[in-house]
Amino acid sequence: MRRPQRALCAALAFAALAFAPLASANEEPPMLKEAVAAGKLPPMAQRLPEKPLVVPLGEMKRESGRYGGDMRMVMARDRDIRMMVVFGYARLVAYDLKLQFVPDIVESFENAGDREFTFRLRPGHRWSDGHPFTSEDFRYYWEDVANNKALSPIGLPQALLADGKGPKVSFPDPLTVRYVWESPNPLFLPAIAGPSPLFLYRPAHYLRKFHARYLGEEEAKAQAAKAKARNWAGLHHKKDEQYRFDNPDLPTLEPWVNMTAPPATRFVFHRNPYFHRVDPSGRQLPYIDRVVMGIADEKLVPAKTGAGEADLQARYLRFDDYTFLKKNEKRSGYEVRLWDTVKGSQIALHPNLNVEDPAWRKLMRDVRFRRALSLAVNRHEINQVVFFGLVQPSNNTVLPASPLYEPAFRAAWTRYDLKAANALLDEIGLTTRDANGLRLLPDGRPLEIVVDTAGESTEETDVLELIRDSWRQVGIALYSRPSQREIFRKRVFSGQSMMSVWSGLDNGLATADMSPEALAPVKQEQLQWPMWGNHVESRGKGGSPPDIPEAKELLALYEGWQKAPDSAERTKIWKRMLSIHAEQQFIIGTVTGNLQPVVVSRAMRNVPAKGLYNWDPGAYFGIHRPDTFWIDRGTN
Repeated sequence: MRRPQRALCAALAFAALAFAPLASANEEPPMLKEAVAAGKLPPMAQRLPEKPLVVPLGEMKRESGRYGGDMRMVMARDRDIRMMVVFGYARLVAYDLKLQFVPDIVESFENAGDREFTFRLRPGHRWSDGHPFTSEDFRYYWEDVANNKALSPIGLPQALLADGKGPKVSFPDPLTVRYVWESPNPLFLPAIAGPSPLFLYRPAHYLRKFHARYLGEEEAKAQAAKAKARNWAGLHHKKDEQYRFDNPDLPTLEPWVNMTAPPATRFVFHRNPYFHRVDPSGRQLPYIDRVVMGIADEKLVPAKTGAGEADLQARYLRFDDYTFLKKNEKRSGYEVRLWDTVKGSQIALHPNLNVEDPAWRKLMRDVRFRRALSLAVNRHEINQVVFFGLVQPSNNTVLPASPLYEPAFRAAWTRYDLKAANALLDEIGLTTRDANGLRLLPDGRPLEIVVDTAGESTEETDVLELIRDSWRQVGIALYSRPSQREIFRKRVFSGQSMMSVWSGLDNGLATADMSPEALAPVKQEQLQWPMWGNHVESRGKGGSPPDIPEAKELLALYEGWQKAPDSAERTKIWKRMLSIHAEQQFIIGTVTGNLQPVVVSRAMRNVPAKGLYNWDPGAYFGIHRPDTFWIDRGTN
């Protein structure tokens, strides 16, 4: 079955479930009873959409919950409050646990050939402040934000372009929105279902108060000056951060509403009284009243979690914390669960093909050099020493559970073979060595590779130590340079970094109908070719165009994938791109199959014993619907 047909069938099937008649549900969350009794808030029946989304707890093997309680989390910085948008995972269209697209915020959707998308909104759906959510909110984004040069100076987001052209957008009635492209746009649904989604809507009733079109230029300018913003567009941007979630006044559709403006050391999120999901008994979700997020130094998060200061915690926990966390289970009243991660490589080296230094740039672009580096990595040792033998040595590629998996992709250039590595380095011409046995560059400098890190993982440090030892045996010195994440990225993006360490593919469970953009030079954030990615991402305004044949082919394949007529053609393109990566070693993978510690308080209910912990697709906890988690107050 072709993807558009599958999408339509999934949409209709899920819509049928969502329209099922609800059981009688007069139970108000205790937190809201006083406001309802005082007339400050309508009763539940008037707050819910006419056809709310019914979450199938039985199919998810979960029990009906009870209202109330605070769920505690620990984060490392103010900006981590955006994780509540990731975890809350309220999306127009979302992934279900089978990684199929299903309606969520919308009542239903239709996809005609990836060219025409029609969304039907839920009658009676409201923003968290009680104002109706209608097609006017989509019109405001399309006309007053996306197509306003002051607010969107570089034009439409990439996911709204097909063959370089934007869609025709129409709003037939208050509950219908339609997007039509001349060419297929298979990036559209994944973009709006992602962890950091493309928001196609804005709370127009709130943001009009900051827009020059509605205030007039003079009033908007005066308002911006009073707020000490650079101009009215800057003030509008500041008020309109749906993903950053740092404006408590901004209405939201997420399950919890931020009540705390940064900076703060403790953020509190209250239940959204107008949230659109209900359980099978018709009781409004979320079950949990409040999420309380404490801010602490990143290095203290495992210790605070181990001391019982979190009810649900995975962020800033790593597998090397498992032993410590497990040791404190009984004393601190929690359970450590191990969820699956699906990265193409847990830790990977990213040679920077756009490094500023000409000698290093020439070397990094020589496939023989990248292959030699890969052959000189002892992945078996990394598995045994760092991961207790629980992972698998692997190239950076999709996992066996992906329909795109090929054993050859995983095995390419991953054997530990110092003889072959030395032979490749000699073939390049790096035959001269200094008194310490280090190979020399043609200009006489020693072959010393500085690997930039964000300094956030002891696993990375341990892995680099082992690679340092094995690379030294082929005449290469490795030094690591930790820095804060912002500085780390700036060094890579500017070409000052010759190599960096990060993870590999975010999504090792990819299907042919998921975007292969991670394999092509299309974004600056791609550490192996940031200049090329920036050039494509900025539509030629920055960076530099790809200038090696393999990168050009990857870009052409990615563009071909966007126009492919069916899944069969997309499969061919995906496999060709994976094959190029396996042979070219643009990213040098190490191991995969790592497990993520998830600490769950004994009072928490409905949190899966096993789950998928992944950024995209998955939104970490989001795909598991934290609005259905609940707290058993009778449990110590």
